[in-house]
Amino acid sequence: MNGYDFFQIFITLLILVVASPLIGKWMFRIFEISNSETGLTHKFESAFYRVAGIDPKEEMDWKHYSLAVLVFNFIGFVFLFLIQILQSKLPLNPQGLADVSWHSAFNSAISFMTNTNWQGYSGESTMSYLTQVLGLTVQNFVSAATGIGVVLALCRGLTQKSSRSLGNFWKDLTRSTLFILLPLSFVFALVLISQGVVQNFSSYSQAVGLDGISQVIPQGPAASQIAIKQLGTNGGGFFGVNSAHPLENPTPLSNWMQLIAILLLPASLVFTFGEYAKSRRQAWAIFIAMGTMLVVGLSASLVAEYSANPVLGHAAVMEGKETRLGVTNSVIWSVFTSAASNGSVNSMHSSLSPISGGIAMFNIMLGEVIFGGVGAGLYGMFLFVLLTVFLSGLMVGRTPEYLGKKIEALEIKMVILGVIIPSAAILIGAGLSSVLPVALSSLSNKGPHGLSEILYAFASAGGNNGSAFAGLNANTVYYNLALGVVMLIGRFGVILPVLAIAGSMSLKKQTPKGPGTFVTDSPLFVVLLIGVVIVVGGLTFLPALSLGPIIEHFLMSLGRSF
Repeated sequence: MNGYDFFQIFITLLILVVASPLIGKWMFRIFEISNSETGLTHKFESAFYRVAGIDPKEEMDWKHYSLAVLVFNFIGFVFLFLIQILQSKLPLNPQGLADVSWHSAFNSAISFMTNTNWQGYSGESTMSYLTQVLGLTVQNFVSAATGIGVVLALCRGLTQKSSRSLGNFWKDLTRSTLFILLPLSFVFALVLISQGVVQNFSSYSQAVGLDGISQVIPQGPAASQIAIKQLGTNGGGFFGVNSAHPLENPTPLSNWMQLIAILLLPASLVFTFGEYAKSRRQAWAIFIAMGTMLVVGLSASLVAEYSANPVLGHAAVMEGKETRLGVTNSVIWSVFTSAASNGSVNSMHSSLSPISGGIAMFNIMLGEVIFGGVGAGLYGMFLFVLLTVFLSGLMVGRTPEYLGKKIEALEIKMVILGVIIPSAAILIGAGLSSVLPVALSSLSNKGPHGLSEILYAFASAGGNNGSAFAGLNANTVYYNLALGVVMLIGRFGVILPVLAIAGSMSLKKQTPKGPGTFVTDSPLFVVLLIGVVIVVGGLTFLPALSLGPIIEHFLMSLGRSF
């Protein structure tokens, strides 16, 4: 590493620290501003509600809100599935691409509907322009907006006075999409186009390289999908190699801007919560906990990647990385995308050192609460916040409270379900796949590295991340079905307990602070919160990690590789 690398890391983190409170306050105003105050946008918003048959004034309890989330996402799944299996008969298919197989369509529809964006296919040879634009890109917007809606419901449940209402899902979905995600993505897409990201509906081009060999240059409306894939923490690449493709991520500047975009909205939503709680100190406590884990993981990953490799004989290995981006940008990207629920990659994670790859995996296994996905990261972190407060209350013999509301048996049961359900899906799926011949036939590596490939795939699915370790052929009937089911469990196995918590907490009265109230905006709470996140993740996944990246690290130190 050199001085420029350190400066890039510093300025990136500084931008997140400075911009997040400002954007968080702006988003709060958008969500909670009254219709009469929205001016011209109110007319547009009201027209949309009339066309869609939505009553934005309807208040929803947690069951009604949950039903709306499930119904909307099911409709999105069916729509995207049908577009894929019928794409050869639909327009905007200049390459004449065939229909997507049923099992791949099933996997991809679930993947984009759950904001996972796991891809077992290569976009330029599988998906038509219509499928990419009307199917995948639309889901990039609404899946991110769904996550925002769920965390807004939780924020209201935690902070408002006794009430059954958690807001209106359709209103939250609409405002998130129309007034936040769409305008930011439009501006960002224009910036990406200026850097050379392709945006057209042309047929693929033929070119002859310097070696005299003819090759096909893919085209398409990529910039519009890249913008929302990063801002919405989706991660699905327009092209097969994702953000390692020169037409998707052409310059170091486009790479840096996309890095910032990945964490910008998840970090800002922490301060949106602070506005709901009328306490920026509460928001800063969560933000610092997230930021500390991000910096520690990034530092460890950089040290591991720049350490000498006994197998290859030197440090900072470039295998699997883009020369225009280098080692540091590859490592930063792997940490940022695995800390967020973002599956984009600009290098192959399988080519990282075992510790660097293991850190990316561990970030996902923690529930992607280190900022995490848009909305999803914050409501996932709230599970650990409530668990931390509960454990602290047990230690001092007091009824645990958060923001003046008591945490009781129902909330803790839902917290445990929200933590255990995706973890169980990951470990059961990976365990079965490590012994079933139909699953093992997809491996390209054996030993601990092969296990890491399987473990990472199920962690990515269960954590709704979508990035891949590479080396595993996941576009098979077995993996498309298995990973699709795990994605569903990882998404809705957390959303439903979170909404149940929101509904329960919203009914409770707030009690004023007293001398014995446990302070949840102090340095002590930050330390305890980090400890609970690490311990819970460590106790759950450490045995599996020990058989994968950890043992591979020690074997590689002895000169052995797999």
